[in-house]
Amino acid sequence: MRHGTRLGIDPGDARIGVAVCDPSGLIATPVETVAAGRKARSRLVALAREYDVIEVVVGLPRSLSGALGPAARKVRAYAEQLADDLAPVPVRLVDERMSTLTAEAMLRGQGRKGAKRRAVIDQAAAVVILQSALDAERTSGSAPGETLHAAPPPGRAVPEETEPE
Repeated sequence: MRHGTRLGIDPGDARIGVAVCDPSGLIATPVETVAAGRKARSRLVALAREYDVIEVVVGLPRSLSGALGPAARKVRAYAEQLADDLAPVPVRLVDERMSTLTAEAMLRGQGRKGAKRRAVIDQAAAVVILQSALDAERTSGSAPGETLHAAPPPGRAVPEETEPE
């Protein structure tokens, strides 16, 4: 397991849930919910710098069949922009199927209801996404998901495509 703090992100159309893990990569905890919009990426970059992260893990909303639908393509494009903003900090896309349902069940189990649950559901989903990535890395010995690379500066060649890890 690589040592270092990671940021987990559950992107959505209205809100973006954010979580962080301890430097040993054992446990993910909620940080905040960022309002989606023009200033969201700058807030995510500020959080990544504040926590001095070694990488950012972004949940990719695949369909239950594993296909990439419109929502997944939108998240991928957003994550690519975030990778440009955060370079050289890597951004990884990980499968987030069922993360919100898992987070809902977890919050319901804690007795959170209605508006109180809605206020933190995105953070809880970010915790589920990041914790799943941490657990997968600890089990397999390699970072899960797909690493996105920052776009090269204008006038530089695009690096060769590599297989997802």
